[in-house]
Amino acid sequence: MPPLPSYKSLQIKIMSVHSITAETAAAATDIAYLSVNNIEVIYDHVILVLKGISLQVPQGKIVALLGANGAGKSTTLKAISTLLRNERGDITKGDITFRGQRVDHLTPNELVKRGLSQVMEGRHCFAHLTVEENLLTGAYTRSLSRSELKAELEKVYHYFPRLRERRNSQAGYTSGGEQQMCAIGRALMAKPSMILLDEPSMGIAPQLVEEIFEIVKSLNMQEKVSFLLAEQNTNVALRYADFGYILENGRVVMEGEAKDLSSNEDVKEFYLGVSGAGRKSFKDMKFYRRRKRWLA
Repeated sequence: MPPLPSYKSLQIKIMSVHSITAETAAAATDIAYLSVNNIEVIYDHVILVLKGISLQVPQGKIVALLGANGAGKSTTLKAISTLLRNERGDITKGDITFRGQRVDHLTPNELVKRGLSQVMEGRHCFAHLTVEENLLTGAYTRSLSRSELKAELEKVYHYFPRLRERRNSQAGYTSGGEQQMCAIGRALMAKPSMILLDEPSMGIAPQLVEEIFEIVKSLNMQEKVSFLLAEQNTNVALRYADFGYILENGRVVMEGEAKDLSSNEDVKEFYLGVSGAGRKSFKDMKFYRRRKRWLA
């Protein structure tokens, strides 16, 4: 009969089991809230737009998707929100998971019910409806009483006081910045845990761009809403984001912490026209960009 294990050896085994359990729990908390895994997107069964895109958005963070016009930012967001089918696009490779479950086979309204909403490029407000009627359409997936609906509206007006002033105005007659606020507020009415925000600064006065990004940061900090935002304004996006991905021709060519990307010389030169030697001419920058040094 083998000798019984000593108390000390049993204690070591118990401690090792606890450490494994702790490591497993830690790994579980590191799982991305949203994960895009090596997806490829083709339009009309012919045009390859995304070529193996992979990215992750941790819970409670702001992640910026950066790149020039036509790099594939909007297509990436539409692939996540399953809106590609409306534009004859298909995900032909890879998968997308949200909160640990695969979602690329779901319909857009099923995704909204699960807490994932998109604010599309160009805002797409209902121009003939008032601002408040636009906001109310965002709550159509929820069963709310009159008092609950009023409370949700008050929350939106708290973050967007301009909308309270324009609540009875037709959305089509409001400014671009006010329409962008209306679109974000409408998404908030669905009580999302994550918002996909496509080009929030497009067509908006510079003074309103900062205001909208400040509101996005407040929603992230106070309401714990995660954001994946596609943006051409690299300078502003990296100031408010925690992490960033840079796209070129349908591929991720660089990723990293926002503060590291904002200080990266390649990012400065490609997107801001500024290098260590100072401001470069547009002609020099255009030639240098075609070299694709960071893809080497």
